[in-house]
Amino acid sequence: MNQLVDGEWRTDAYEATDEDGSFQRGETTFRNWIAGSDVPDHVDAEPDDRFQPEAGRYHLYVSYACPWAHRTLLARSLLGLEDAIGVSVVDPYRGEGGWQFTPEKAGCTPDRLHGSDYLRELYVAADPDATCRVTVPVLWDTAEETIVNNESREILRMLSTAFDDLGNDVSLLPGDGDGATVADVDEVITEIYEPVNNGVYRAGFATSQAAYDEAIDDLFGALDRWNDRLADRRYLVGDSLTEADICMFTTLVRFDQVYHTHFMCNRQFIHQYEHLWPYVRDLYQTAGVAETVNVSHIKEHYYTTHPDVTPSGIIARGPDLDFEADHDRDRLGGEAPTPDVAH
Repeated sequence: MNQLVDGEWRTDAYEATDEDGSFQRGETTFRNWIAGSDVPDHVDAEPDDRFQPEAGRYHLYVSYACPWAHRTLLARSLLGLEDAIGVSVVDPYRGEGGWQFTPEKAGCTPDRLHGSDYLRELYVAADPDATCRVTVPVLWDTAEETIVNNESREILRMLSTAFDDLGNDVSLLPGDGDGATVADVDEVITEIYEPVNNGVYRAGFATSQAAYDEAIDDLFGALDRWNDRLADRRYLVGDSLTEADICMFTTLVRFDQVYHTHFMCNRQFIHQYEHLWPYVRDLYQTAGVAETVNVSHIKEHYYTTHPDVTPSGIIARGPDLDFEADHDRDRLGGEAPTPDVAH
């Protein structure tokens, strides 16, 4: 796979699987925190006073195709931060040059800050000697002219906690009286990461039968458990939509369209689960969510960008899913951001 090495773009520098054929996700590089953020206990970092939470100062670089970037788009939308934080959207197709800007393509934008051709140019601007993969999302600071952070889970928490005065009073974390804690949210996000969020990639990029089988067992074992858990509760943690639901949703909403076929996660569709499928529809129909879901970008990216998996580049047509169908999950109680609050 491709990455920067000492600030130079290399197309042969990163091995995605280990000697056992198991997919190994690389670590993100930029891990600063905006002042006023609540840093989780599992993160060894402190908020940096250089990065003050100011309207118009920060910019997100995202792909609609990427589930990790989608987390930040969802938070920005649900929290009403569209006017405070700008966005640039890369092309869903990622070729040898990495993520690129093709504003002439539907749903894509130019690099609205720098006019770059490729996302890697921002990484080099932030660190001329960067040795790292070039990934989305990226949170850029226009005052310091650098990348603040490119780890989706950490950007999600910054958006949830550092920009309270700039949003719409929606919270993506439990409050007093919710019967749950922020620690509960962190625990669930960690619990779903390896078997579910990363599990689909572990299956799709496995290069040995044993590695694939292990990933599939982990993935569907977890999906079965979460399906059972959602039988009598609307959300994953407490009585309101939280970051945990965002992290689960961005994988599940892609599952039937790409992971089931493209990544061979075909033991079962999500739309065949009794509780997971209504749960996905419930979240999709929450104000501020549907406009962040771009199925055409999702399908184009996965089916055309991984030639080792689908060398033909043919984009699968199905399935035809109705995300707007009734879900009946409001009978379980719980509090969704309401239209007059979220937008």
